[in-house]
Amino acid sequence: MEFEVKNLHVSYGGIVALDGLYMNVSDGEIVCLIGSNGAGKSSLLRAISGLVKPAIGQIIFNGQDISNLPPHKIVSMGVSHSPEGRRVFASLTVEENLLMGSYILSHVENTILDFVYTTFPVLKERAKQFAGTLSGGEQQMLSIGRSLMSKPELLLLDEPSLGLSPLITKELFALIKLINESQGISILLVEQNAKAALKLSSRGYVLDVGYVTMEGKSADLLNSQQLKESYLGKEK
Repeated sequence: MEFEVKNLHVSYGGIVALDGLYMNVSDGEIVCLIGSNGAGKSSLLRAISGLVKPAIGQIIFNGQDISNLPPHKIVSMGVSHSPEGRRVFASLTVEENLLMGSYILSHVENTILDFVYTTFPVLKERAKQFAGTLSGGEQQMLSIGRSLMSKPELLLLDEPSLGLSPLITKELFALIKLINESQGISILLVEQNAKAALKLSSRGYVLDVGYVTMEGKSADLLNSQQLKESYLGKEK
């Protein structure tokens, strides 16, 4: 898996969201994006998954520029997005939600569904339950599980810990690490909890008003005095 963003510019009307952004994810890596609200983190994930079109720049996945492709095509190539706010189909069952994630495949592979249920046992227990009745943590697991059903090489995770307790966040991050290590899926993680994100990832980027202000190994960023003052306050 090869992934790179080059000189990416994204605007909403007259508002600049990304202003010449460069970044990459190597095969099997977990890379995190941290920054304040409005820094452009979610805009980057939306551009990668085809939900918004960049004005300038390239998004390269496995040697192909995907920056102007429609979302369904990007998913079929191996990029899957678990969005901020979970966005589960509340009136469908857990299993129906998961099957929606495999719509690009000619048939549902039981091995994929088995892997999701093994990784998130609570989803198997609640397979026939309506998704809208799940807890916040369970809905987040469902959102990630649904994104795995398309057999991605690159998984985009947008604020997976948002609204979750520290205990559930710790459990969820352990499962994200398991997905990465057991399946070799590369992960690009946008996360409000900067300290937890850097502990989980191998490298990180710090975004501020649309461009990268810092980047490096996560261990080095964790020890950065500048980053500590700006983002690494008391861990949630």
